[in-house]
Amino acid sequence: MAVGTITQKIVHAHYISGEKRVGAQIMVRIDQTLTQDATGTMAYLELESIGVERVQTDLSISYVDHNMMQNGPENRNDHLYLQSVAAAKGILFSRPGNGICHQVHLERFGVPGATLLGSDSHTPTNGGIGMMAIGAGGLDVAMAMAGKPFTMIYPKVVGVKLTGKLPEWVAAKDVILKLLEIMTTKGNVGSIVEYFGQGVSTLSVPERATITNMGAELGVTTSIFPSDDKTLEFLTAQGRKDGWSGLKADDNAEYDDVIEIDLSSLEPRAACPSSPDNIKTVAELRGAKVGQVVIGSCTNSSYKDLMMVAAIMKGRVVSENLTFAIAPGSRQVLEMLAENGALADLIASGARILEAGCGACIGQGQSPSSDSVTVRTFNRNFAGRTGTKGDQAYLVSPETAAVTALLGRFATGDELGIPLPKIPGVAEFKIDDAMIIQPPPAGTSVEIIRKPTIGDPPSNGPLPKNIDGRVVIKVGDKITTDHIMPAGIHLKLRSNIPEYAKVVFECFNKKEKPTFAERASAIRDSGTHGVIVARESYGQGSSREHAAICPMHLGVKVVLAFSIERIHAANLVNFGIVPLLFVDRDDCDKLEEGAVIRFNDIVSQLSPAGTVAAELADGTEIKLKHTLSEDDIEILKAGGRLNI
Repeated sequence: MAVGTITQKIVHAHYISGEKRVGAQIMVRIDQTLTQDATGTMAYLELESIGVERVQTDLSISYVDHNMMQNGPENRNDHLYLQSVAAAKGILFSRPGNGICHQVHLERFGVPGATLLGSDSHTPTNGGIGMMAIGAGGLDVAMAMAGKPFTMIYPKVVGVKLTGKLPEWVAAKDVILKLLEIMTTKGNVGSIVEYFGQGVSTLSVPERATITNMGAELGVTTSIFPSDDKTLEFLTAQGRKDGWSGLKADDNAEYDDVIEIDLSSLEPRAACPSSPDNIKTVAELRGAKVGQVVIGSCTNSSYKDLMMVAAIMKGRVVSENLTFAIAPGSRQVLEMLAENGALADLIASGARILEAGCGACIGQGQSPSSDSVTVRTFNRNFAGRTGTKGDQAYLVSPETAAVTALLGRFATGDELGIPLPKIPGVAEFKIDDAMIIQPPPAGTSVEIIRKPTIGDPPSNGPLPKNIDGRVVIKVGDKITTDHIMPAGIHLKLRSNIPEYAKVVFECFNKKEKPTFAERASAIRDSGTHGVIVARESYGQGSSREHAAICPMHLGVKVVLAFSIERIHAANLVNFGIVPLLFVDRDDCDKLEEGAVIRFNDIVSQLSPAGTVAAELADGTEIKLKHTLSEDDIEILKAGGRLNI
C-alpha cells in the first residue's frame, strides 16, 4: 500500500467507508461533477429519475462541447434540454462555443486537492492541478450530483519519477507517449499514476494537463501531479489564487511501483494506427507523406500549445498536399489568440479554424480522405474513429504536427532549421465567463424543455433466476466503446435509445447476415438472453454508458471476457448486465457466435465468493469469476441502479 502519496492524502480526506486495502472497494465523497452533451443528456434524465430537486455537490457544471454540429434538430434539442435541466437542478451551464469541458474546467473551476467526477473518460485532465479527477458513466455522475458517494477501488499507486528537462522540439505529449510505450493500454485497472521528482517543476500546468489527460489511455483510474508554485502561477493568472493550496507527496512517500523517465533523454514520438500504445519515434517515420494535420482536442488545445503552433507557422504556409485544421480548446484561448495576432498568423498559414470543441476528435467532421495519413494531436486513434473506414491516424505533439503540416511529411523540428520558439508565461489570462450561465436560486420554477427527440431513461427488469444465453457476437482484444457504440454521425441519436441501439457493433456488421441489433433482438424476442464474448481489455476508451445501455435494451444479460476496463465494467453493472471473467482462458475457444450457454440460478450464484458456473449445450461446465462487491450484486439482481 502506498504511503504518504498525494493519492492517499486525497482519498483519506474524502473517505467515507470500505477497507483501505489495495484492490478493495471504498466509497469517497465527490466535491465537483462535470458532464458533456454526448453523455450529459442521459445523465440528467437519470438524475430526474432519482428524484433529487437540486444537486448536492459543491459545484456541478454541464458543458456543451461534443455534438455542436447542427445537421438536423437532434443536437440543438439536446442543448435546450441540458440548459433547462441545469437551471432546474442548480447546475452551471457552459454554452456551445465556450470550449471543451476539460480545458474550461482547468481554467475556471478546478481546485487542488478536491475530487471531480465527470461523465467523460478524459476528466483526469484536471489532475494537472492536483485534483483527483475521475471519469465515470453518466449514472455514477448523476448519483454523485444527488449527494451519493462514489465507489472506487482503493488504488495501487504507480509513481512516475521525472528527472531532467525536455529538450528542444520535445513536448509533454512525448512524455505520456513514452509512458504508454512502457505501461501499454491494458492491465492497469485499479491503479493511479502519480508524478514526482525534480522534472515536475520544469513542466507548466498545460503540459501537466496534457500528460494527465492522455493518462486515460493507460486504463488507470486517474493521474495526478503535485500542486506547487507552477499551479499557483496558473491559478493566479486565471484570477483564482484563493482556490490554490499546496499538495505534494511526503519526502519518504512509498509507491506500489516506480517508473523513471529522464525527460532530457526523450525524443519526439507518435502513436501509430490504431492504438495509443503503438509507439514509434518520429525519426522512424521520417519522410512518410501526410494528407491531413489537425491540432486541438482536450489534450493539446491550450493557449500555450496554440501559441507555439502559431509561432512555428508565422510567415510560412502549409504544404499544398495536405489540409490543416485547428480547434482551440476554449473561448478564452480563441479570444486571446485573436487579440494578440496569433490567430491571424494561423489563418495566414492556411489553417482552417474550427469551433472550440471536440468535433474532429470524435468523428464530427474533418474526416481524412481514403488511404491517407492523418496526423493529430488528439488522445485516441482507434480504427474508424476519424469517420473514415480504414483510417491511418497518428497522434503527436503540437510541435511535431506543425512541422509536419509545413513539410507535408513526418519530420522533426530540426528539419525546419530554426530554434524552438520561446512562449512566455501568462501573467493574466483573459477572463470572461459570460458564456457560463448561473442557475437561478433554489425554489425558482423552471420549465424543463423536452423536444420530441429526447427519450426516457432506460428501463430494465430484475435479473432472471436463470439466464438461457446465446452468444450474439464474439470479438477480440482491445474492443473500445467506439467499437460497441459508434460516435461520429450516429452520436446525435444518443437521447433516443431504441434508435441508437440499431447501430451497436455496427463496425462488425456484414451485408450477408443480420446486424448485431437484429440478432440480439431476435434472441431477446425468443425469450432467451444475449451474451457478448470478448478477450482482453474489453470496453476501452470513452465513458459513454450507451455501450452498456443499448446492449441492455437489445436483451444482452452477460459479458464474458479475459478483462474488462473499469468504467465500462461499472456501466454494465449500473444497467443490469453481468460482467464475468474467464478462469480458464481456453474456455473462450469453446464459445462462438450462436453458442448456447446457460447460467442456472444466477441470482444465487452471484455471491462475494467470486465464482460462477455455466453450462454449454453439450453439458460441459465452464468456470467464471467476477470482482463484484455486495452492492454491485444487489444492483445486478434489481436489474440496474435506477431500479434501486
